[in-house]
Amino acid sequence: MQPGNNTVTPLVSVIAVNFNNAAVTAELLASVRENSYPAIEMIVVDNASSEDPTLLLQAAMPEVRVVRSQENLGFAGGNNLGIQAATGEYLFFVNNDTEFTDGLVEGLLEIFAAFPDAGMASPKIRYFFQKDTIQYAGYHAVNRLTGRNTMIGSREVDQGQHDAVAETPYGHGAAMMVPRTALEKTGLMPEVYFLYYEELDWCEQFRRKGYKIYYQYKSLIYHKESMTTGKSSPMKTYYLTRNRLLFMRRNIALPARFLFMCYFSIFAIPKNTLQYLLKRETVHLKAFWRGIRWNL
Repeated sequence: MQPGNNTVTPLVSVIAVNFNNAAVTAELLASVRENSYPAIEMIVVDNASSEDPTLLLQAAMPEVRVVRSQENLGFAGGNNLGIQAATGEYLFFVNNDTEFTDGLVEGLLEIFAAFPDAGMASPKIRYFFQKDTIQYAGYHAVNRLTGRNTMIGSREVDQGQHDAVAETPYGHGAAMMVPRTALEKTGLMPEVYFLYYEELDWCEQFRRKGYKIYYQYKSLIYHKESMTTGKSSPMKTYYLTRNRLLFMRRNIALPARFLFMCYFSIFAIPKNTLQYLLKRETVHLKAFWRGIRWNL
């Protein structure tokens, strides 16, 4: 994975966080090993999994560096531990349930060469199990009233309709590359979120420092999605609720934040409470209310 003597490609540190999912992470490593970019430093942060995944991961990629945490630090904390171990000029944060394609790294690096104001770049993301279907081709901004946002192109069959480099409010947490210089000016991921919304908050911090965030259609990564938390789990309900409120508190100024709180109290709380009651999803109902209470 090291460049040849005459190669001037910058070293890219790829950082992934693993939690009790070593087999899926090993599939990521296999795709990285087969990738076209020659100068990669692969770091896996293990977030206190029940079993040490090192041997399994090294079987997939002998040169991988496994950093084991003694406690589960969450998505942001795990990535921040990876940052401490990384030596690359660029850092590429990827979910452990993604798989690389050729040209992925090269395309993202093109963004930083073309746009001096770029502080982050994310590739086109397609679903691994529906390989012609887009998950992410950029983001819409978070709605200041509802605290929600949507991904551009989500669930669309990819027919080239989003094949243009574009500035976007947010990179996608499943795959985002940052230059070390921008990272050093912006700071680490906000660990207060633990899971979900931390990359949106981090992007807000990059933009406050004057950086822009870009979507690169030339780069493609596949995403298996929610392999660690599950697509519908009480933990996911709790953190999405908790961190939606937290994000708005941290990033939306008055009076817009007051209007959001009114909306959330009058519409979102009754709607979600009723839905969980009608579906008899009491575990999700409790998780939803725990997320609210955390912010009080």
